[in-house]
Amino acid sequence: MKMVDVGDKPKTERVAVATARLKMLPATRERILAGQVEKGDVLAAARIAGIMAAKRTPDFVPLCHPIALAGVDVTLTPVDEGLEVRVRVKTVDRTGVEMEALTAACAAALTVYDMCKSVDRGMVIEAVQLDHKSGGRSGTWEREPA
Repeated sequence: MKMVDVGDKPKTERVAVATARLKMLPATRERILAGQVEKGDVLAAARIAGIMAAKRTPDFVPLCHPIALAGVDVTLTPVDEGLEVRVRVKTVDRTGVEMEALTAACAAALTVYDMCKSVDRGMVIEAVQLDHKSGGRSGTWEREPA
């Protein structure tokens, strides 16, 4: 194993968008949206967790390069079966930010689970996926609509 040498690559703007879904009971979603979860503001905590995870990705994904992140945006949106997490990560660097976006989406979803598990242990985290990446040698990639 080795870390890929990116030293000769030019620094370019790179963006990645990843998403994850949390299925939960309707009552759980309503408690989150109403701010009635005992541990506090679930959405705010999940956003902070996602940002922190993006920044720390190389600490727990082997061979992942440390990257100077220009921005991390984490949004949580109510959907029919629960919540959708969407993370957009941007950098100007020599390698992409796909792993940072995916890690952030997972951490945000895990934070929702942790804060709400006392009322809904049956929550499911699913469909963690890369939806978009741009920049670098391979250009732009978009997930095809389902």
